Amino acid sequence: MKLRSKLFIITISFLTAFAFISFSVDCRYAEAQNTSGKSTKTKAPDKAMTKTDAVLVTFVEIGAAKCIPCKAMQPIMKAVEEEYKGQVKVVFHDVWTSKGRDDAEKYSIRIIPTQVFLDKDGKEYSRHEGYFPKEDVVRVLKMQGVK
Repeated sequence: MKLRSKLFIITISFLTAFAFISFSVDCRYAEAQNTSGKSTKTKAPDKAMTKTDAVLVTFVEIGAAKCIPCKAMQPIMKAVEEEYKGQVKVVFHDVWTSKGRDDAEKYSIRIIPTQVFLDKDGKEYSRHEGYFPKEDVVRVLKMQGVK
């Protein structure tokens, strides 16, 4: 019984330490960047999008510039931005910048990369975590009438 108690205490200690380390990692990002590298000081377009805008979908990629799966998403984001110009707005949030904690909390990010798809009213209609192939991204975009 004593051995089980000790193992339980050790396990809880490790889990607590792991949780503390995980939550204390600098996951800040708020400065939105589009794939052309231009910085915008605005937040994700929850209420900024109106029905009169031509943009049908806002594709929000939440990741990091130094994350390997996030880097693999960059060409997909660029291709989507070019192919669906005027219909899809692509926004990139880098979680490793100094201003990011607010947006991470806003989107309830658990892992990176995470793709969040907002409809023309700025409401989330789809989400994916991890690398997302272009064909699947396009399929999600077409759910909102993107052609």
